[in-house]
Amino acid sequence: MAHNEHVIAASPADVFAVLADGHSYEHWVVGCKRIRAVDASWPHEGASFHHSVGVGPIHIRDTTSVVSRDGQRSLRLKARAWPAGVAHVDFELSAEGDGTRVSMTENPIAGPAKALDNPVQQALIKLRNVETLRRLAKLAEGRVGARS
Repeated sequence: MAHNEHVIAASPADVFAVLADGHSYEHWVVGCKRIRAVDASWPHEGASFHHSVGVGPIHIRDTTSVVSRDGQRSLRLKARAWPAGVAHVDFELSAEGDGTRVSMTENPIAGPAKALDNPVQQALIKLRNVETLRRLAKLAEGRVGARS
């Protein structure tokens, strides 16, 4: 399980607004190339978005679905990139000063990613998610700046 935390200079509502915009994921999730479609009910339980993920010329078309949600405090996603695997990705948001502490945990649950789960893989996921959270911060902080 790879766990990352990042404090973002935006309110929990502004951070969650980015998470709630299914079309935004291609702009902040490392490896996400394109969002092809987003269910109208996103980010409610059971809703999905359809994405293309990959590196260079290799692309996989699959889906990410909402497993559970607790208001604007937490969101659990089931991210598929088959045949590579399936992972649960958890976001927990908590107010910290004038900003938001975002905790992100990614855990492979099926496929080769689960079978090959090891400390090296977890370290690589953690590195990728450092950049993912940096990009999320940039979008959420941009929402604040746009209102100012």
